[in-house]
Amino acid sequence: MAKTAILVCAGTALAAIAAPSSASASANSRPQSPNRVVVDCFFHAQVRPASFLIACADGNNYLSNLRWSQWGPDAATATGQDVVNDCKPYCAAGKFHSYPAQIRLDRARQWNGKSREWQYGRLTVTYPGTRPADTPQTMTYNLWS
Repeated sequence: MAKTAILVCAGTALAAIAAPSSASASANSRPQSPNRVVVDCFFHAQVRPASFLIACADGNNYLSNLRWSQWGPDAATATGQDVVNDCKPYCAAGKFHSYPAQIRLDRARQWNGKSREWQYGRLTVTYPGTRPADTPQTMTYNLWS
């Protein structure tokens, strides 16, 4: 009985010592900023993806070889290739062509009600040189689902 009382007292003392230190640690910790993600066609959140499908319905336009120079709370920027099907004479028989592209993601907002993940809502593709026929130098896509 004496051993049990000693163990209970020791356990209580240990708990009393540990409680203030963990309480002060949590009081001093800062909340972390939300993660920024880009959401693909399959509703998977991605961070700094190497490739990204733009044309979800038919797969005839995607970004590849993405090299991200920035991935921050306000924007993300990368360089890579925009790979586009020329759909000549029709898309199933068309050929894919790659164009150097500068990529920017911005307009982040909370994704899917998850407070830790914010989805970039706008994708801007800028062609510094050659670009697909009948395509402006800058294309903007809304990504919010």
